[in-house]
Amino acid sequence: MLKQGLLIAGLAASLMAANVKMDLNAKYGANNFHTKGAEKFATLVKDYSKGSVNITVHAGSSLIKGNPLKAVKDGTVAMTDMFIPFTSGGGKVFGISALPFIAQSYDDAYKLYQISKPAYEKTAKKWNQKLLYSVTWPPSGFYSNKAMTSISDFKGAKTRTYDKNSAAFVNSAGGNAVALPWGEVYSSLRTGMVNSVVTSSASGKDGKFWEVLDNFTKINYAYPLQAVTINLDYWNTLTKDQKDAMLKAASEIEKSQWEASKEEDRVALETLVKNGMKVNDASAQLKAELDKIANDLLSKYLDGASSDIKKIFEEYRK
Repeated sequence: MLKQGLLIAGLAASLMAANVKMDLNAKYGANNFHTKGAEKFATLVKDYSKGSVNITVHAGSSLIKGNPLKAVKDGTVAMTDMFIPFTSGGGKVFGISALPFIAQSYDDAYKLYQISKPAYEKTAKKWNQKLLYSVTWPPSGFYSNKAMTSISDFKGAKTRTYDKNSAAFVNSAGGNAVALPWGEVYSSLRTGMVNSVVTSSASGKDGKFWEVLDNFTKINYAYPLQAVTINLDYWNTLTKDQKDAMLKAASEIEKSQWEASKEEDRVALETLVKNGMKVNDASAQLKAELDKIANDLLSKYLDGASSDIKKIFEEYRK
């Protein structure tokens, strides 16, 4: 009887492991390239797990209204994507990708991500979750009603920023940083509560900023990361084959989505121009002035930082 009971229990566990259903909260709408990437990830996981792991993606942050790190930690949702720099609880580590003017190209951004990845994984683990993959946004630029040619042009700017780093940058440049939820940005531009925004070409396209602003200056402010994580309790219920399937899918999606980010930037810039917005490269003078601010902000960021974080930048600058 004991043997039979163990056999039945083992079979039940096997069947449970063979049919796993999980929900993935996607922060942005269905047409956003990060959400599309999550959908492709779910498809690959189902394929590689031979149909045993089924992930349903919910766009528009319909499953989470608060802190995504906490929601996944508590098991409110099994999986989510999150804008790393803006995620409360990530501390200095999660702010790395949004430090101003550290990465000046996609290659720089990927190098910084690879060096920083162990620190991201360590932080995620503290919050009872596993980092599956991360993808950069197109580089953040500056939307305004005038071309930004020198640091003096930032005076009087009331700028919507997305984290402490971007707020410090705008304030250091002589502007005034304003914290606003994304859903309030367009209306605030309409009313004049803000007159400029630090964000990517993709976000400007999605937000139809050409209706309220005239210029986009490609200052290559930062290449901030969007990450997908899974609750460790959910992760630990998976079989080795299912985990391998998920990791294989994550690796492939990460690679393809970094390329998708480049394409999204190209299409978004074309869309801005097509709709009448002036798109400008940063002038040599502006770049030099912004680099000075960046160096000052990095020094402040590293002041009091752990040795692990300091080592990231030592390695990055080799």
